[in-house]
Amino acid sequence: MSTESIIRPATQANRFYEGNPQRLSEEVAHFLSRHQADDTDQDVAALIVPHAGYYYSGHVAAKAFKQLNPERKYKRIFLLGPSHHTWLDGASVDTKADFYATPLGHVAVDKETAQALIEADSVFTYQEDAHAQEHCLEVQLPFLQQQLGKVPPIVPIIIATNDFGRLKQMATALKPYFNKENLFVISSDFSHYPSYEDAISIDGMTGKAIERGDVRELISTVEANAASGTSGLATSACGLFAIVTLMLMLDSSYEVRHLLYQNSGDIDPQGRDRVVGYHAFAIVRKTDQQGDEFLLTDEDKQQLKRIAAESIKAHFDGQKVDAQALSNGYPTLQKQCGAFVSLHKNGRLRGCIGHFGEDVPLYEIVTEMARAAAFEDPRFLNVTREEFDELEIEISVLTPMRRIYSLDEFELHRHGIYIRKGFHSGTYLPQVADEVNWTKEEFVSHCSQDKAGLGWDGWKDADLYVYEAIVF
Repeated sequence: MSTESIIRPATQANRFYEGNPQRLSEEVAHFLSRHQADDTDQDVAALIVPHAGYYYSGHVAAKAFKQLNPERKYKRIFLLGPSHHTWLDGASVDTKADFYATPLGHVAVDKETAQALIEADSVFTYQEDAHAQEHCLEVQLPFLQQQLGKVPPIVPIIIATNDFGRLKQMATALKPYFNKENLFVISSDFSHYPSYEDAISIDGMTGKAIERGDVRELISTVEANAASGTSGLATSACGLFAIVTLMLMLDSSYEVRHLLYQNSGDIDPQGRDRVVGYHAFAIVRKTDQQGDEFLLTDEDKQQLKRIAAESIKAHFDGQKVDAQALSNGYPTLQKQCGAFVSLHKNGRLRGCIGHFGEDVPLYEIVTEMARAAAFEDPRFLNVTREEFDELEIEISVLTPMRRIYSLDEFELHRHGIYIRKGFHSGTYLPQVADEVNWTKEEFVSHCSQDKAGLGWDGWKDADLYVYEAIVF
């Protein structure tokens, strides 16, 4: 190691955790030994972990870090946490230190990536006093060192702004790094200083909002907690801004798993009149539902068309098709994803209804959408028994939606677009682009105006998602 290296010292040793290397290693190993990974094959994208002294929060933190596979080789680890000392109205990325020291050794800083973030967006700066004595990131390092052995370079980011627009800027800049190469560790304690019973209630509501992955629900929950008049409550989540930044990068291909909750009153029953809450979460990729891994065989497609046709015919007789029986022996048809069913007669559209349906099996979605396309599309009269044999059935199976933050991520003819803002939403399937001569900006603007009812430019401050369609 070069004598010219800049090393950030272990400022919290003997304060938040043991300063003696052997005792620290034994302490962290003891916490980790009390837990097992929930799923040894899971693809962990991010963790949300507490940052109090190990005596109080080490057990909860260990549950999160135990989810990491020691054999997994990450390229870098992004550490995001709140500022306890400096208001930034943005974020500070440590571009000065070459290494962060702990009693267990030194962890390298990925200064190139840190500098690239600052150059990418003015919401990122470097402010030395935001990092010098900050404990929220440092306390994560001994757990990473113990669990992973050799820790990849870190990107330390301290966030201090309650401006939602600036948090979205951060998420947009960080999103390209939120991939399988990297791990994100979000540092946050939860309720501060209510009674033991109030903390359990408040932290329960906050935790549920995070687990559902709904950033607006999280913000409204925290605001409701603050307005509740709960005695002693100073905050629902001191790392809220870092959590929001993470959640703005999530889409339907991620699952938020709640791992463990405790508060300081569980460790020190004598202090239950004034406690701090601790949650642990793991954010994992749904590897079995990734769009590029979803395949339908010719047999799958033929059976889905049969299910669609049988659903329409059964409705003529006031019955329902036994689609579950028809799907037996076709495991892909049991997967949860969306679909649109389009009916054509003499080359002209006769009905089209769809649903994104990531909470029900594909065979069930096709069953319901075929019936709805024939009998519930308000643009057309109901399909009659006499014309059934003239119909052509087209099915578009949709891969899971992925949130995007820029039109640069949208590919015309490949992606469908789904736009959502408040109670307004609308979509265009990918094949719509084959029928019109629009640029991708026009494609999205037409969807915003004609489908979502948000106006030509309404998509610019709405949530955007893309998906692909397997059409047959």
